[in-house]
Amino acid sequence: MEISAVSQQAEDDFSRARGRAILSHIQHFMNTDRNKLLSFNDVKDILKPKNEVYRGSQVVPIDLIVGSEGRYHDFNKYFLPKREHLRSRWKRVDEAHIKDIILPPIQLYEIGGAYFVRDGNHRVSVSKAQGVEFIDAVVTGLATEINIKPSMTTDELREALIKYEKNIFYEKTGFGAQTDYWDLNFSSPGRYDVIYNHILVHKYYLNETREDEIPFNEALVSWYNNVYNPVITIIRDEWHLANFPGRTEADLYVWIIKHWDLLKRKYGAYSLVNAAGDFSRKYGQEKGRFRRLLVMLADRIFKGNKFYKK
Repeated sequence: MEISAVSQQAEDDFSRARGRAILSHIQHFMNTDRNKLLSFNDVKDILKPKNEVYRGSQVVPIDLIVGSEGRYHDFNKYFLPKREHLRSRWKRVDEAHIKDIILPPIQLYEIGGAYFVRDGNHRVSVSKAQGVEFIDAVVTGLATEINIKPSMTTDELREALIKYEKNIFYEKTGFGAQTDYWDLNFSSPGRYDVIYNHILVHKYYLNETREDEIPFNEALVSWYNNVYNPVITIIRDEWHLANFPGRTEADLYVWIIKHWDLLKRKYGAYSLVNAAGDFSRKYGQEKGRFRRLLVMLADRIFKGNKFYKK
């Protein structure tokens, strides 16, 4: 009789958890990322931590467990079960909880102040459903400069990393100190290091024509005016950015320069304007090209209007 009662309670607990998961899915219908459990491997790909450190047994706040290594598709952001096939195993873990049976510690990764389940996803799910605040875990830590908030989505984590890289780049180079309108924005991490290398290469070529070492600040200004800005001018004049929704002018600068270098190696002399156009045609979106033509046409009509002319 007691076993039957425990089994029925676990059955009811899972059904309630599944019902809450369905309700959460409906509530986040317009923004599904808010309902997704973070993938540990996706986070690693974004943050690129350099090492792992074994930290041993710890008592971890369950609210700081924000993702999973392998079962992120099975549970939502709140570790509620999304799949019916989880019922049997979930119930067994819940029955152990009801009977006060002590289970082995779960295994977690810690990165940026948040935790990801390596082993023990069902135990985390049951514990959260039962209102447990802390759980025993064996923790492996990974180093990063980015703090992960429990509410973060993958896109927000990527944005936080880009912002961090931008701040480091600005501090290291003094970029933007010369004028108020200088700004560099990217849609993906890792681009500011590319820009820094571009400036160093430009500085190297400038030094070939000088007896003294050119200051970095002078090389930076020269790079911006003579390398970066001409590419941005082409991007704007030809409306290439319309072919790449969600990207930035700085994104296109990096891609076009790389594409231009490949074309010069293949064909010899090759104009920057033609390289930009070739890249846009090959890799831009068709809808973006149509949108670009409409914008260019409207711009020409508007500029041809006598009320536009001063």
